[in-house]
Amino acid sequence: MTNQGIQTVLHPVTDIEKAKPVYTALLGVEPTADSPYYVGYEVAGQQIGLVPNSGMTSPVAHWHVTDIKARLAEVTAAGGTVKDEPRDVGNGRLVATVTDPDGNVLGLIQDQA
Repeated sequence: MTNQGIQTVLHPVTDIEKAKPVYTALLGVEPTADSPYYVGYEVAGQQIGLVPNSGMTSPVAHWHVTDIKARLAEVTAAGGTVKDEPRDVGNGRLVATVTDPDGNVLGLIQDQA
């Protein structure tokens, strides 16, 4: 089972239309995905996303993995706690979150094979 590293960082925002110009200026590129529920940027091999009303309180780094269920089992066996079970967010992409023993939120993403 391979870990493809942190490739996605999601930022919670309260007003996506106000946040979008700030991130566009910061990143120096236009969004590659632009909808009312998600704005995404591709920068240096990373996906930077804006997510409104997500319930997140800070940015969450997401590790890309090949088997999200197996990785969740390993992380929970090591002392992590599942925060959000895997769910399909479109096109077969599964996402989940766990917390470490200090309550830090860690994200996992599995893309469709």
